[in-house]
Amino acid sequence: MSTGTLVLRSTRVVTPAGTRPATVTVTGGTIAAVGPYGAAPPPGAAVTDLGDDALLPGLVDTHVHVNDPGRTEWEGFRTATRAAAAGGVTTLLDMPLNSIPPTTTAAHLRVKQDTARPAAHVDVGFWGGALPSNTADLRPLHDAGVFGFKAFLSPSGVDEFPALAPGDLEAAAARIAELDGLLIVHAEDPARLERAPQRGGPRYADFLASRPRAAENEAVNRLIAVSRRLGTRVHILHLSSSDALPAIAAAKADGVPVTAETCPHFLTLTAEEVPDGATEFKCCPPIREAANQDALWAALADGTLDCVVSDHSPCTTDLKVPDFGAAWGGISSLQLGLPAVWTEARRRGHTLADVARWMSAGPAALAGLHRKGAVEPGRDADFTVLAPEAAFTVDPAALHHRNHVTAYAGRTLHGVVRSTWLRGRRIAHDGALAEPPAGLLLERQRSA
Repeated sequence: MSTGTLVLRSTRVVTPAGTRPATVTVTGGTIAAVGPYGAAPPPGAAVTDLGDDALLPGLVDTHVHVNDPGRTEWEGFRTATRAAAAGGVTTLLDMPLNSIPPTTTAAHLRVKQDTARPAAHVDVGFWGGALPSNTADLRPLHDAGVFGFKAFLSPSGVDEFPALAPGDLEAAAARIAELDGLLIVHAEDPARLERAPQRGGPRYADFLASRPRAAENEAVNRLIAVSRRLGTRVHILHLSSSDALPAIAAAKADGVPVTAETCPHFLTLTAEEVPDGATEFKCCPPIREAANQDALWAALADGTLDCVVSDHSPCTTDLKVPDFGAAWGGISSLQLGLPAVWTEARRRGHTLADVARWMSAGPAALAGLHRKGAVEPGRDADFTVLAPEAAFTVDPAALHHRNHVTAYAGRTLHGVVRSTWLRGRRIAHDGALAEPPAGLLLERQRSA
């Protein structure tokens, strides 16, 4: 934590009240004031003038698969958090799979924390997992500070993290409601998936047919019904099907405690452009058509969708074989989420304030991270400094992810992250990372 007084000045500071020229004063790692652009700095303050580069709140990514320990060759805390810092992400929440052990008991959580603690370049928190066999472990995990509980309704892809059958879902949701916890769910209906054609092979059209919108729609409807009946707070992960949006909007209007997210790849990539055999584009649920993407953007604009997070789900290069049936499903985008979303957002007429709301304030609110998510007094001094008009071409070899596989390879994106600041300390600058790692391990804020 920075202990002196720091002043950052920019002609474009993105705050909850709007974007304006401002001076941000930081004391002890906390934002002390957001004042006029020309305000004199306090005596002895270190001043950094950012010029016309935009100062945004540090991004909060609540959907990251770090895979450490157990599958560290896919991704580890050191490499993942380096990528996060280089991409303007100052806080991430780690999913309970695909690590071994998964974060499904308090003891397993301690293993994860011990692994992350010396390696984290950004702040890191943890989701717990809800399995058919671990209902008794939910309270100990909750008491140990996890931010909520991840569940699958369809197979997860790894044997150690089985899906919840309908009865298991009811039991887990009821238990989580008793805790006033948060249930976050991969929403695809397994019966619908089983009835879909499963051809495999290199054709993306065949893969898309194997993960139909109906599978998402039916699962979302089931989750809304559970939330409505039990009062469980439910968050729908990585929504891909725009057909599910009216049900989510109606549930919210009725006061059902349901929220939903989408991801950069659903907002920036389309099924029509995925080459056959290009399994770096494979994810579940899948990247869908351009018209579907338009509806997701509209749902972000009207508040039906609450946030945009990466679902960074990496793997080793050899697992991305050119067969959509056999390849590992997951897109590596932790370092590229901000420029990818900003590139498309600016084309559609959205602002940096919109992006900050979707990628910082929204995820922070979801997780109850009340010190994150905004440039305003009392918050952690976590910042992303972005050159919004600058462009670059994605070179996979320049990324900090452990494995240089990305669906964005060769794309020209707008928005260059100049620097990233964590509690008043600059942790990344022009792609270079500060050492030693300065991230802290976070726990869910307890109720008073």
